[in-house]
Amino acid sequence: MKKFFKIFGIVLLVALFLGTFYFLYSKSRNKPVVYKTELPKFDNITKKTVATGSVVPRKEIEIKPQVSGIVEEVYLEAGQMVKTGDIIAKVQIIPDMVTLNNAESRVNRAQLNYEDAKIDYDRQHELYEKKVIPFEEYQKAQLAFKTAREELTAAQNNLDLIKKGVTKSSEKTTNTLIRSTINGMILDVPVEVGNSVIQANTFNAGTTIAVVADMTDMIFEGKVDETEVGKIKEGMNIILTIGAIEEEKFDAVLTYLSPKGVEENGAIQFEIKANVNLKEGQFIRAGYSANASIVLEKRDSVMVIPEGLLKFENDSAYVEIETDSQVFEKRFIEIGLSDGINIEVIEGLSKDDHIKGEKIDPKELKKMNSEEETEA
Repeated sequence: MKKFFKIFGIVLLVALFLGTFYFLYSKSRNKPVVYKTELPKFDNITKKTVATGSVVPRKEIEIKPQVSGIVEEVYLEAGQMVKTGDIIAKVQIIPDMVTLNNAESRVNRAQLNYEDAKIDYDRQHELYEKKVIPFEEYQKAQLAFKTAREELTAAQNNLDLIKKGVTKSSEKTTNTLIRSTINGMILDVPVEVGNSVIQANTFNAGTTIAVVADMTDMIFEGKVDETEVGKIKEGMNIILTIGAIEEEKFDAVLTYLSPKGVEENGAIQFEIKANVNLKEGQFIRAGYSANASIVLEKRDSVMVIPEGLLKFENDSAYVEIETDSQVFEKRFIEIGLSDGINIEVIEGLSKDDHIKGEKIDPKELKKMNSEEETEA
């Protein structure tokens, strides 16, 4: 029995030794490298440059008050449509006390002059009717009376303008009512009832009562890098992609290219503008960020291969063509337009050529072989 266990132990040790040796030998063997192959295909190649920017209305107007005061009423809010002349808000004038006092004093003086001129006019008129005085004397009194009356009217109107911002004779054209100057949509009303506002004048831009824009006429404003600006020109077609509306593309036409660049983050950028062609029923909110794809060159139905398959030698491009199973030879080709993913092949390839691609991972190769055996 002891002899049996002794022989069994020896056999087990030999088996472990041989198993370990075989395992190490199999691990040390170089596994064959297998490459994927790809065929050329026919496709369209489009070279583009991308400009980042935003979509804004062509006409965006800030409505300013013509008088200073306090906002008494706001009739409309952001998002509502307006027409030229529609009332947006009303401003209550807060007059300066010195100016108001001077205006009231002017009215009082004008009233005294008017009453005096009227008494003199009535007297001269009566004397003229009785032919006691000549017409020249009567005419002087009549002129003085009309002048005094006009001065009184002007003084009263001036007082009304200071206190109310409107005269009795021009109530419909009061500048206390803030009206829209264009047809469009109200984008913003930055004031509320009770806010103080300042009129637009030579020294001050004035307080913005509302921002109105024509939302049917939109443009794209963006910037392109100096390396691309020489390749684009006015009239080029643009495809806009708006971040907030990913499922829809918008057509545009380049209309402006700035003649002067501006440095931003160490790079020179040139401003561009493009007309956005909106279809019926389409609506874009002002300020949406957008990317503009500008088509620089395009080739239709040409032979292309993935650009990653290319290799270079002495400024010449080549690929490796499979001549036998996993046997490849170098072949120089002439290439054309590239879109960064695929590249045009002008000469050197046929549609049946198998081009050397990436290595196949051993695990993936093992999986492929097992699938083939299962199918068989």
